[in-house]
Amino acid sequence: MRSVRFLVRALAAGTALLTVVAGASVAQAAPVAGTEPTYDYTQAVRERVWVQTTVDSDADGLPDRVAVRIIRPRTERRVPVIFQASPYYAGLNDVPNHDDIDRDAAGARRSGVTGADRAAETVTFAGYLDNYFVPRGYAVVFADSLGSGGSDGCPTSGGRNETLGMKAVVDWLNGRAAAFDEAGAPVRAGWSTGRTGMIGVSYNGTLPNAVAATGVRGLETIVPIAAISSWYDYYRANGGVVAPGGFQGEDTDVLAKAVLTREHPEVCADVMAAIERDQDRITGDYNRFWAERDYLRDVDKVRASVLLVHGLHDDNVRTSQAGQWWDALAKRHVPRKIWLHQAAHTDPFNVRRAEWLSTLHRWFDFWLYRIDTGVMREPMADVEVAPTVWRTARSWPVPGTRPTAMFPRAGGTLSRTPSGFGTRESFVDDPAQTAEQLADDEFATDPNRLAYLSEPLTRETRLSGTPKVTIRADVDGPSPYLTALLVDYGPADRFAGLRSLPVQDCVGPGIPEDPGCFNRREYVTTRTDSEIVTRGWLDVRNRLSAARSTPVRAGKTYTFSWNLQTQDHVFAAGHRIGLVLISTERDHTLRYPAGTTVGVRLGVSRVVLPLSS
Repeated sequence: MRSVRFLVRALAAGTALLTVVAGASVAQAAPVAGTEPTYDYTQAVRERVWVQTTVDSDADGLPDRVAVRIIRPRTERRVPVIFQASPYYAGLNDVPNHDDIDRDAAGARRSGVTGADRAAETVTFAGYLDNYFVPRGYAVVFADSLGSGGSDGCPTSGGRNETLGMKAVVDWLNGRAAAFDEAGAPVRAGWSTGRTGMIGVSYNGTLPNAVAATGVRGLETIVPIAAISSWYDYYRANGGVVAPGGFQGEDTDVLAKAVLTREHPEVCADVMAAIERDQDRITGDYNRFWAERDYLRDVDKVRASVLLVHGLHDDNVRTSQAGQWWDALAKRHVPRKIWLHQAAHTDPFNVRRAEWLSTLHRWFDFWLYRIDTGVMREPMADVEVAPTVWRTARSWPVPGTRPTAMFPRAGGTLSRTPSGFGTRESFVDDPAQTAEQLADDEFATDPNRLAYLSEPLTRETRLSGTPKVTIRADVDGPSPYLTALLVDYGPADRFAGLRSLPVQDCVGPGIPEDPGCFNRREYVTTRTDSEIVTRGWLDVRNRLSAARSTPVRAGKTYTFSWNLQTQDHVFAAGHRIGLVLISTERDHTLRYPAGTTVGVRLGVSRVVLPLSS
């Protein structure tokens, strides 16, 4: 979550023209039929208020207040609002991660190598929202999440108080909550129509999900980018303690302490202690603490439309966060659109700039100004199936997708028909190896994994949705984890990152402190022989329920079922689909001593893939 770099700017001309520095050609987006830049950005009204909430999370006997910064057109007309909430505006504290990653056979904790120091990362929030939308008649509002920056209260990593804090801002914009200026005088948002859209990346995108799940009136739309829908699934997986990619040992308490940047942070000591206790890094079970941070439980209350965006290589906020939120919204027929890009934990401005800004402009005009821009008549899904290769579809998962069962068979094959009923094949856990090492060299014999490969595909095959694996197995040893990896075996040029270019797009209007110029980005690709497409984890003690641990007995065979991360991926003709089974995944799970033996029964074990071709 803390790794996000929200560094975006919008286009400035009525035809969505990007001015380019360093002699490059001009880039253009499709013309937008909607609001025009008719207001003078340099004359915009800038103000700061403190919105009073209904919670007292720092227990000082007073309602928490949220620090809010506003920029709006200088006009007598009332205008709609684009609202970005964040706990990051004041930076981050340097907080060490948990040192309990490596565990001994008794399950006790001991020191291990902690994850990366997120406080050392650059976190910027100078965004395009004000430069682009204020001239077009929008107010742009930024608010410090509770316990951060100029707000009081305490951060809780997705807790109810954070949700109600940002809901209070929407209420104030609609005349239902109080706010005050620096002198303590009441301030009304008489300039606001009340129609509000929330947007953000990572934590900033999670807060829109949370507020939308309250059903607050006036929140017309949200744009959650790389956002969380359930904090349990960010720091846990089916009973297992897991880490976001690159941040082994992080948990909700570490994140809360990192964003605790308010004045007098010591008043939140008891809250921090309660988070560390209640998150339960011992069992990993889903409990009341996690239920409070599970926005899927309140998806029935969502009134806002949703423009959902996620990176298909996001190993921080993993893709199941988007998949499960999307599926829940779809079941309730929430108006929605989805963008899935090839990059990792980033904003689509960095990967498809002109098209993204055109889409976002038309989306906000439609939902906040109620201008028929045609955006809701366009295909629902825009998916980047390979770097710079985009496909659209009328729905997502893409039409024609069907659940397809594939069965591991003796000899390391993966087939649509089962065989070898009762045959047992086994592997021994080795926590020293990464998933990438264990998935490499598909034809090699490796005692630390089981690998099963399909025949070479005769035609392009697309996976779109959420795979599920069911394994009949016995487990003997200290590691409680089962990990399934779905692998694309076959040479291809694959996503390997983003890099900045010397050419800049200057968008505006701007001011000297904010000229509105941003380096272009482009993909880095690498030709590789294989790629882990998706993965998933299970703590075998939670085979019956994520909320209850039940020990397994050595030598006894059980049935284990769990989902892999949601994905959209094209397997090329000639490639093979691989299923690799391991126990510990070094970069994500806790690491128990080596030696756990897992015996898998063939014939009934299977993976169900949402495929089309």
